Amino acid sequence: MKLLKDKVAIVTGGSRGIGKAIVEGLVSAGADVAFTYHSSAEKSEALIALLGKNYANRIKAYQSDASSFSDSEALVRAVIEDFGGVDILVNNAGITQDNLLLRMSEDQWQKVIDTNLKSVFNLTKQVARPMMKNRSGSIINISSIVGVIGNAGQANYAASKAGIIGFSKSIAKELGSRNIRCNVIAPGYIETEMTADLPEDVKSKFMQNIPLRRMGTGAEVADAVIFLASDQSLYVTGQVLSVCGGLNV
Repeated sequence: MKLLKDKVAIVTGGSRGIGKAIVEGLVSAGADVAFTYHSSAEKSEALIALLGKNYANRIKAYQSDASSFSDSEALVRAVIEDFGGVDILVNNAGITQDNLLLRMSEDQWQKVIDTNLKSVFNLTKQVARPMMKNRSGSIINISSIVGVIGNAGQANYAASKAGIIGFSKSIAKELGSRNIRCNVIAPGYIETEMTADLPEDVKSKFMQNIPLRRMGTGAEVADAVIFLASDQSLYVTGQVLSVCGGLNV
């Protein structure tokens, strides 16, 4: 069943990791998908080549810096021109620059806030008007379980991800009367290129704190995105869905 047939989705940071899994999931669910990348052109081209075999003309990559307001404005304009509209926005772009507070530089703080939080403002503001015109839309913001419970050495990341939650709840209240929903997904430890490089003893330590005793997959995060993007969640807005194996229990 194609839950997202005839829907157009934008996914920021969609060339790798969780973003790539979200792009794959949305396309397989029937959506036309525009995804962004900042510097990973080769990964984007590889994803287009992979998905283009079965979903030709339904997926396109755009080089865009989500932390840039002007880039975000140009991106949404281009997507609407190329695909005819936008029904779903997935704000996924994010970085980490971990350090203890006493060692954290202002630059480390600001880059994470701009990429992870300001980007959500940038893209949401750009899609709000066309979604309001259509009186329909689903905005899904990818936070983190770290934004819910915090984590030592990640004050910048935790602040950015917690900010996404407050922002999303406010937008849900602002745009709900226009039938636009805004929800948050807070992933826990997910298997990605980054976590694949962690030593086994570090992974084992993580598992001990997860009731399900394993890391999640990008596909499991994508499944949550598909649910929140589809008509199966029409009465769900302003909520935080933790995909974390029970880590926050």
